[in-house]
Amino acid sequence: MITGPRTRWPSLAYVLPFAVFLILLEFQRYVPLSPLLDYPLRLVILSAVLFVFSRHVIDLHSSHRIESVILGVLVFVIWIGPDVLFPAYRQHWVFQNALIVASSPAVPQNVLMSPVVLASRILRSILLVPIIEELFWRAWLMRWLISPRFEQVKLGTYAPAAFWATAVLFASEHGSYWDVGLVAGILYNWWMMRTRSLGNCILAHAVTNACLCGYVVATHHWEYWL
Repeated sequence: MITGPRTRWPSLAYVLPFAVFLILLEFQRYVPLSPLLDYPLRLVILSAVLFVFSRHVIDLHSSHRIESVILGVLVFVIWIGPDVLFPAYRQHWVFQNALIVASSPAVPQNVLMSPVVLASRILRSILLVPIIEELFWRAWLMRWLISPRFEQVKLGTYAPAAFWATAVLFASEHGSYWDVGLVAGILYNWWMMRTRSLGNCILAHAVTNACLCGYVVATHHWEYWL
């Protein structure tokens, strides 16, 4: 019997897009390209990886559209809430220390406002990142931590260690925003448990990111775009 990568490495479709996403972030740090090239290029590469390797596991059907939208807006409010209420909140040492991974290198505001850069970042944040992260965190890691044969574990299956490890690791991905990242991870994990649907989690995540994009563009708080 001839077996392809999909059969031999079932994790590939869930893990590879996230791995490429992180590699591109690191590539930007060490081999800086012009943002006018870098952001569109990342958009194209990530789209291609998703299409080639992951399209058979992506489920965009949402059975709880209204509730998912509400959850997405709630996570957005939680994300910006501490900084709106307490402007110096993020300067505390628990968010600024040697253990916290620094965010991406600063890009001049006039470059960020370029139509090409702006459109690339917004499209990536709303259309690609929710799919990439939900595939990795909720569709793969939460199940893989329960059993390496994760495909035999139903979406949304609850195991305390898997639930909390996924939430904590999701928080660590967000650098100095780890606190709100932890809350978001818990809520997204819970939504996966509650609905057992990848599509619902992708929709909630996309709404959160869409709200953040609107807030960033309107207020120029570029720090939210890690």
